Amino acid sequence: MIWIRNLIYWLLLLIVTPLCFLGLFIAAPLPRRTRHVFGESWAKIMLWLLVHVVGLKYKVIGAENIPSEPSIICSKHQSGWETLALQKIFPSQIYVAKRELLWLPFFGWGLALMNPIAINRSDRTRANDRMLQQGLERKKHGFWITVFPEGTRTKPGVAGKYKHGAARMSRQLDMPLVPVAHNAGEFWPRNAFLKYPGEITVVIGPAIRPQDGVGPEAMTQQAQQWIEAQQREIGGVGPFAHPDDKRRRLDRPAAA
Repeated sequence: MIWIRNLIYWLLLLIVTPLCFLGLFIAAPLPRRTRHVFGESWAKIMLWLLVHVVGLKYKVIGAENIPSEPSIICSKHQSGWETLALQKIFPSQIYVAKRELLWLPFFGWGLALMNPIAINRSDRTRANDRMLQQGLERKKHGFWITVFPEGTRTKPGVAGKYKHGAARMSRQLDMPLVPVAHNAGEFWPRNAFLKYPGEITVVIGPAIRPQDGVGPEAMTQQAQQWIEAQQREIGGVGPFAHPDDKRRRLDRPAAA
């Protein structure tokens, strides 16, 4: 059944994607907030298909922590799932992404129309300047900004090196930093064709607000500590969970 469900999902994806991207290309001359709707619609349709076709559901804990003003979403990155789900859970947002993604046919062109902050990772100084300059411009248009501070997808149970770009933007642009933990990689591994049924848990933490005297390093450390602590709490439930997370979850009833 997993194979059948996934084949149906991929078939519907191949049908829906060209239609949504065609709408996005047609809307290219329109204001950015208007054309942004087409990209968001594609993400929400894909998320709906994952829930109702594949059986990959999700729950959100801590939605009350979402600020009312545009903020920086500082999220764990394990799979492709969160790039879809965050667009459903949070208000309209743009992503900080490596510029090479914009060169991909169709997908990259569509991503370019979604107003991302595209950076060249090999030139860190200019990348930081670009993040701040474009971040300010996106904030003026009312967008939230999503950053994956580890820079790349990590396996469940593994913590990558958290970079300071999200915290630096939070301070420079005076935007709250919202930490997000999830265990999507336990059901949708990196570069995997098959997505597995189950329930992903997303946890949204209290916003970390810029303060005088608190630098980006301290803010990043605070976000990292919170996210990784939550990862240990929610991990160990999916078929691709880290063995340590599985053991930790099995040991909890005995400890209680």
